[in-house]
Amino acid sequence: MEDTQTHPEIQTIQKIIDSDAAAFEELYDRYSQILYTLVKKIVEDKTIAEEILVDVFLIVWKKGKRFDQSTNNLYTWLVRLAYNKAVDRKKRELSPESLPEYTGEYEDRFIIPILAKTIEAKDLESAMAVRPKFEDAMNKLTETQKYVINLAYYEGKTQSDIANQLNIPLPTVKSKIQVAMSNLKHNFGSGK
Repeated sequence: MEDTQTHPEIQTIQKIIDSDAAAFEELYDRYSQILYTLVKKIVEDKTIAEEILVDVFLIVWKKGKRFDQSTNNLYTWLVRLAYNKAVDRKKRELSPESLPEYTGEYEDRFIIPILAKTIEAKDLESAMAVRPKFEDAMNKLTETQKYVINLAYYEGKTQSDIANQLNIPLPTVKSKIQVAMSNLKHNFGSGK
């Protein structure tokens, strides 16, 4: 792993923390398309996805210092930030009373990710390199397995929500998600 003092992405986020607009623009140009694609898959509406993308980059500009540079994992942090923001927005639209008021404290606690130092550092290039392999692994799953993964990870539903939606017992949902994730991991590991 590269030293955080020399890693280009860490230098970029440090410049953003120091209010460098050019570094912010560079980060936006580098990541906006992939983050938009993720967000749009979750919320499905183009206008809402664009609003969320703006919100994500505003968080980066205002609260970039909350990124733990020692993880050396800006890509994963940005993806998780966009995912959290999109899922939160979708939940608020579907069931606004189920979530507390969106405040700065809420954002710090539930939207801005805290990455474990044990998560393997990725950058945009390495993530894009494994994308075809991941898509192939997903395509090998059954339709039911893809569906429960979609509900749990792209729609952000809890296992209880999925059980209610599908009208099946919670242990069955847990089992289906576990089997789907196990098969995905196996398919990914045995891919070409």
